[in-house]
Amino acid sequence: MGPGDLAKALCGLPLKSYPEVLVGLESPDDAGVYRLTPDIAIVQTIDVITPVVDDPFAFGQVAAANSLSDVYAMGGRPVTAMSFVGFPTGKIEIETLRLILEGAVSKLDEAGCALVGGHSVKDDEIKFGLSVTGVIDPKRVLTKGGAKPGDKLILTKPLGTGILLTALKGGRLDEAATTAVIAQMSTLNKAAAEAVNELGAHAATDITGFGLLGHAAEMVTQGGIGYKMNWKAIPLVPGVEGWAKAGLVPGGAYSNREYRQGLLDIQFPAEEWMLDVLFDPQTSGGLLIAAPPGIADEMVNRIKARGFPAAAIIGEVVAEPKGRIIVAE
Repeated sequence: MGPGDLAKALCGLPLKSYPEVLVGLESPDDAGVYRLTPDIAIVQTIDVITPVVDDPFAFGQVAAANSLSDVYAMGGRPVTAMSFVGFPTGKIEIETLRLILEGAVSKLDEAGCALVGGHSVKDDEIKFGLSVTGVIDPKRVLTKGGAKPGDKLILTKPLGTGILLTALKGGRLDEAATTAVIAQMSTLNKAAAEAVNELGAHAATDITGFGLLGHAAEMVTQGGIGYKMNWKAIPLVPGVEGWAKAGLVPGGAYSNREYRQGLLDIQFPAEEWMLDVLFDPQTSGGLLIAAPPGIADEMVNRIKARGFPAAAIIGEVVAEPKGRIIVAE
């Protein structure tokens, strides 16, 4: 669902306050956080997607990486997961479902996260995802709203997977590009999150369905600050410019842009395809991190060394204008 529809659905929802809930729907974030003891809190999230690639094993890997990402974005460590499956039993061989589950388990094992159960329903369309529980020190929770003026903005994965997947669905993406985009989407944010936890950060989120600027908008709105980004510093998936110019842009990019473009100040003559990329909905995208300026370069170096070669500083946090995102060339 688009961000505007979700905002309408949640507006005015009568929520009771619980002192143990450290992060809940009062200030929506990537996951909920509930304090169990002074030193232990649990991080909870759920994410379900439809197939983005034809290979069922690869789809399971991508779906699992996507579901785990929210826990990493909060600074947590995933420990258990439960699966949700929607499957057209009788229309597709059950071996397809087994391969999806095998792909998911391979990523859960990489994360050190145990699959402990799940739920399945008959559905006309395949759907798969995980409800993930993680653990975290309550004093070290990373939220969207903690960025401080002067912080550097770090993006760990390049943008454009939504556009490339649209090209793939149209049968226009070659084998090498398909392999590359699957590899990016199935890469866990675990190693990047570990570098963040080692050095410390003020805020983080993962870039998924609302696109880079959609998720950045959540951060500036909650934090009462502004972001200034540099277009030329933002890493892009190879080939995305050509596909975007060809019009292979997912519909979600347009709904993301419609909802958030009022917060945006473009300070250079940006072409239409550039805005499409900035609002492109990502599947299992990277982390957007607000890190203190004194450690930002070292954080990028550590993230790159751990399997994220495109990681880069793409901008900074500013005190003014509050609640806005400036994009300069």
